[in-house]
Amino acid sequence: MSDDLSAIIQEKFLRVGREHPAIEIIEGITPKPDLNQAREELAKVIGKIAEQFLAKRYGPLIGTVAQSTAATYLKKFEENLATAKGDITLVVQELVDRVMSNGRIRK
Repeated sequence: MSDDLSAIIQEKFLRVGREHPAIEIIEGITPKPDLNQAREELAKVIGKIAEQFLAKRYGPLIGTVAQSTAATYLKKFEENLATAKGDITLVVQELVDRVMSNGRIRK
């Protein structure tokens, strides 16, 4: 029993040594979030969900296809969001300029 327990503790200790983020957290260094890594993890989860629910119907490659498609769509969504943010900023700036150039705001 004690040999099993010591083997489990040894395994956990070695696992903690292999995991770099855990060491950074212990040392007080917070890991910086990476948008590309988050996108890939989300795409991987979407691929796994698609594989679980759709593999019988569409085959075993549906997870891989869904993962790559999700990653592509997420990247395009970010690009479109950045473009829309710029467009909205221009529209709001134009509206503010028109209101301010007409004089006082009507009450």
